[in-house]
Amino acid sequence: MGSARNTTVLVGFTAVTNLADGVTKVALPIMATTLTTSPLQISGVSMTLTLPWLFAALHVGVLVDRFDRRVLLWVADAVRTAVVLGLLAAGVTGVVTLPMLYAGGLALGLAEVLALTAASALIPSVVAPPDRERANAWITGAETVCNEFCGPFVGGLLVAAGSAIALGASAGAYVVGAVLLLWLVGRFRVERADDVPAASVHAQIREGLAFLWNQRLLRLLALTLTVLCSCWGAWLAIMPLYATMVMGLDATGYGTLLSALGVGGAVGALTVRRLNRLFGRRAVLFADIVGTFAMVALPAVTTNLALVAMGAILGGMGGTLWSVTARTISQQIVDESLMGRYSGAARLFSWGAFPVGAGVVGVLAELFGMNVAFGVFAVVTAALVLPFLRVVTPAELAAADLPEKMHVRA
Repeated sequence: MGSARNTTVLVGFTAVTNLADGVTKVALPIMATTLTTSPLQISGVSMTLTLPWLFAALHVGVLVDRFDRRVLLWVADAVRTAVVLGLLAAGVTGVVTLPMLYAGGLALGLAEVLALTAASALIPSVVAPPDRERANAWITGAETVCNEFCGPFVGGLLVAAGSAIALGASAGAYVVGAVLLLWLVGRFRVERADDVPAASVHAQIREGLAFLWNQRLLRLLALTLTVLCSCWGAWLAIMPLYATMVMGLDATGYGTLLSALGVGGAVGALTVRRLNRLFGRRAVLFADIVGTFAMVALPAVTTNLALVAMGAILGGMGGTLWSVTARTISQQIVDESLMGRYSGAARLFSWGAFPVGAGVVGVLAELFGMNVAFGVFAVVTAALVLPFLRVVTPAELAAADLPEKMHVRA
């Protein structure tokens, strides 16, 4: 009963907060296009939303393993609400500037690091092992559909009506998410013996990094996801300008295009358990490489809306298939007391690549054009195929189903 209730609460929290994230994902870059036409400056707004993964992920992981994880989710939502309301006020008074958008993006990005790391660490604590694949599928599905489908679509409509309306709706959604967490039951922090002194922050960071690096399968998954996330960061950073200037879409059209990611994500969430059973985890994980390649390769060769949207659908589906499968694997291997630090270390490599991709694509687009920039990331994605097939073998994945052989305690 507790697992079902907690899954419902976490799905609801994920849905409403990611709906707000999806709206701001559209609102901030579109607001930037009213201030500049520079690809580098506009991609910088998207980059700030993910840059905190590079400089804060490891320390946030330690924080999550030391403190009440539900309280940390409340803190994250409070920061998000305050920032969005601040940008709303600046927009209403007509004083919004690029530096304001950059600062707001950094604060929202830091809150997202805290929220996602704490939420990931909560799942093994409040959901029983037999229910985790189902919980991961529903939670990832809610995250994808709301962040990449409903959020951008609604965001495009709201931004067309006014940035203040879009930001106000986001603030309200964050408040609703915070209220939902009141219904969680169970333990929300790692229990430690009173007579065991806590290690230093740096020692705990080293422990998380060492654990990730010493697990061959987890290390390869993290490194592969680093490249895939850099492609996502590039796509999300340059697509606002590409869609509006090259494809000729308005804010609503851009939001609709962005929502194609969520369509694919929804399909992935609904089918991931069956696909894992029919084809195995290796094929399901590999589908993300194929989908991401299509997502970045098609805009390099065509401006056809249907084809670019199809690439986004394949990318969104692959991303969800990877997320659910990889999360379930890691929850079988990683001990609960180490989950925050493991998540921080893993996401330093993966989510930390978002701002790198956003920055690189901005430079490439500025120097060589947006089509070439997309093409470079397509080539990088294709280069993943051989390393992935060589390391992510059926034997490695079978070992992940035997946590007693790989289980390591903090």
